Amino acid sequence: MDAAQRIRDAVASVAKLRQQSAAEPRLALAVQAIKRLQAQRFAGSYADLLAGGSFQAVARFFLDELYGDRDDSERDAQFARIAGALESLFPEAVATTAAALAELHALTEQLDHAMGRAWLDGPHSLSRTRRYVEAWQAVGQPALRKQQLDTALVVGEDLVRLARMPGLGLMLKMMRKPAHAAGLGAIQALLEHGFETFSALARRREGVAAFLALLREREEALLELLFEGQAVACETQLDRLLGQAR
Repeated sequence: MDAAQRIRDAVASVAKLRQQSAAEPRLALAVQAIKRLQAQRFAGSYADLLAGGSFQAVARFFLDELYGDRDDSERDAQFARIAGALESLFPEAVATTAAALAELHALTEQLDHAMGRAWLDGPHSLSRTRRYVEAWQAVGQPALRKQQLDTALVVGEDLVRLARMPGLGLMLKMMRKPAHAAGLGAIQALLEHGFETFSALARRREGVAAFLALLREREEALLELLFEGQAVACETQLDRLLGQAR
């Protein structure tokens, strides 16, 4: 399947989930609560990186663009409009990375909505972290969780490769005005943010591998705990991470 169709399919999947949320306000609120807690958890897991140092910018990129809780509906609509043009305007590697980003977004939405429903079905008297743990364990889907993490890491590797492509930075700058004029400013901002962030990381020997290895280590440890640990232990760990969030 080509990159354009992959993007269209991913955006359509997200749009369907959002229509369901629009028809069920309680579900929409539950999904937003899940997203907010997950963003805070990520900030806690990487508080040391976000506080400063050579990985600060890339950790912030992952938090803002991949693990954040903001509304990306405008960007999704732009992705759908520009899907075909991506393959003709940009190098193949850019289109492929855009498709991977769209698919990661769709998978994340799928899991978040399942969590939202489990959140509503579970006991409401529990703390929010305990409700989150129980919703997570009720949804399960270890294969999809692994796919989600693997795709995020692939996106990181792809962005580094793009950052090393000669002339891509200049191309993005030249496209800034036309992109905004065409109503594609959100996608342009994402591409520029990713390029600038990963360009700095790509210049460091072993920088990319070190950051992605750290990301995999911490995320896999949390996945293992959530899937195999007792609810009380999971709640304690999440409370600790949330307390460290910056």
